[in-house]
Order: sequence, then structure tokens, then C-alpha cells
Amino acid sequence: MSIEQLVRPNIRRLQPYTCARNEYTGDARAWLDANENSRICVYNRYPDPLSLAVKERIGKLRGVSAGQIFLGVGSDECIDMVYRVFCTPGTDNAVAIDPTYGMYRVCADINDVEYRAVDLGEGYELDAEALLAATDAHTKVIWICSPNNPTGNAFDPDTIVEVARRFNGITVVDEAYIDFSPLPSTVSRLAECPRLIVMQTLSKAWAGAALRLGIAFASAEIVDIFNKVKYPYNINVLTQREALRLLDAEDHVRAVAAELSDARDRLTAELVMLDTVEHVYPSAANFLLVKVADPDGLYAWLRDRGIIVRNRNRVNMCSGCLRITVGSESENELLLQSLKEYDTLRN
Repeated sequence: MSIEQLVRPNIRRLQPYTCARNEYTGDARAWLDANENSRICVYNRYPDPLSLAVKERIGKLRGVSAGQIFLGVGSDECIDMVYRVFCTPGTDNAVAIDPTYGMYRVCADINDVEYRAVDLGEGYELDAEALLAATDAHTKVIWICSPNNPTGNAFDPDTIVEVARRFNGITVVDEAYIDFSPLPSTVSRLAECPRLIVMQTLSKAWAGAALRLGIAFASAEIVDIFNKVKYPYNINVLTQREALRLLDAEDHVRAVAAELSDARDRLTAELVMLDTVEHVYPSAANFLLVKVADPDGLYAWLRDRGIIVRNRNRVNMCSGCLRITVGSESENELLLQSLKEYDTLRN
């Protein structure tokens, strides 16, 4: 099925809002198109509606053209965009691995799209056959988060590409934690899979969570459709400027990501020594899924001491688990010290 056939009919017919700055790039001699206040020159000018400077920098980093990049207000806008473009409310459905990032389901509910959760296999492995078996003629999207949240494990890129090739709709791979993973990104596989979308973010390894900048890599055809649907100036000028500053620190970011990965492994080694810890699941991200004896009690005990982790005890296939981010050295030490105190009290 072609991309055009997958797009909602009303989106195919959509006449997008356009501005003069979609038609002109560079520095004009006079900006007289957008009714801005020309007398106070601080933040009086609208930002580049396509964030081209940021896209060009990201494109060089990831080996794609600027035309293959869509930027959203966090990954949440990218997720919502997939539903708005491809899924007809009340008719179409989406399939996703489970457990996984909760916003896929929330955005499906907001857009009135049926959400079909498919359990991961034992050990949280990806079952391509089970995912594909859950699809039908009205399935427009498959969601795969890798490294996955909250399980932390990454999936074989070849298995993901197999799903994308065999599925007749849009396969989305969310790689928010890819910079911590030893496995390669699937961005390099876009040419093989015209219906593949790969999402990344500046919120994790790039330490830009406050900027709210999500990235979707796809074919130029898909990106053109997303640009037609998005609001005209969705990425503000401050975010664009700070994103460029962060992207210039690529070497530092890669070094810190490696340090965090090492710290994750050291934290794992310390956690498995504690009586209250029953299991620490392998992780390719900057967090750990930890099975403990009394998750609700331990969560409350840590919270009361100002140590905030994520209670995943009620998430499918995560019974008994807390999700713990790898923090600074002092935060990790505080966590371990508190857990040792908890062990002492329980014993």
C-alpha cells in the first residue's frame, strides 16, 4: 500500500496553512509579511517554520537529508502526528508491544483509535509473528520502542526491519534511548522500508528534556505530509537556538552517554547484592527495571525520603518492579544507601 493510500482521506484533501516564510529562505531585507512588532527587537520575529538549521545539523549527525526530518514539540507531538495523519477515528487501529511507553495508548485514546497491545515474549523479547498476527485490514500503525520503556532492552534491528517490510502500514520505531544502546539505529534502514518512521529525541542522552524537541525520521513523502498538518511555528526560536548549541556538543554527549552506561552497569552490580532486590533486568537505556520484594512499600519508603523512582508494579508483565533512572554519582549513592537502610529495617 502506498503512503498516499495510508493517509486519512481528509488529510489528503487538506489545504494547509501557509506563510511567506515557507516560500522564502535566508535573510530578507525587510520582513513585512507576518504583522510582527518591528519596533521591539527581542523575540518579535516568528521562528523558521521548518527549523531548517536544526534539521540540517541533525541530518549530518544521523546521515539523512533535512527533508527526511520532522521536528515536534517533544516526541509526544510526533506520536500524535502519526495518529492524526494515518488513523481514521473510530475505524482504524494501532498495534503495539506491551509493556511499553504509555503515550502510544494515551494518544490513541485521544484520537479515538483502537489500541491493541501484544505481550512481549519471555524475557521481554520481541515476537514479530505475534505483532503481525494482531493486525487486520484496519491496522494502520505498529509501535515498537527500542530500547523499550520500561523494560530497558533493545531489539534486534533486523527483526524490526522484518516487521516493517511485512506490515502493509506504518511501522514506528521509538529510539528515545538509542544513544545508550550498543545496537545500531534503524535510521540507516529507512531506504529499505518506505513506510518506516524512526523517532528520537533530545530529552535523554542530549540532556535537553526542558527544550521539548522530538525528532521523526522518515521518507520525504511522509515528512512533507507531517509538515502540512503541523501548526505553522511549532518549534519556538529558543528551542531551535538551544538545540543547535546542544548538537554542537556531540563529542561530549557521546562521552557522557558512555559514562552513564558504565554507571548503569555499576549500579546493577550494587543492586543485585541487596536482599530486597530479586532481579535487575538487562538494560540498554539509562534506567533499570528492578524487581523487588515489596514494590509499593519500597516506593513509598523512598518517596518519603525524597528519592523519586517510578512504580511499575501495576504495569502488564512488570509486577513487583520499580523503574530506576541512573542518576548522578551522588544520587546513585543516596539511593543505594537508602536501600541498604531499608534492608536493615526489614531484617
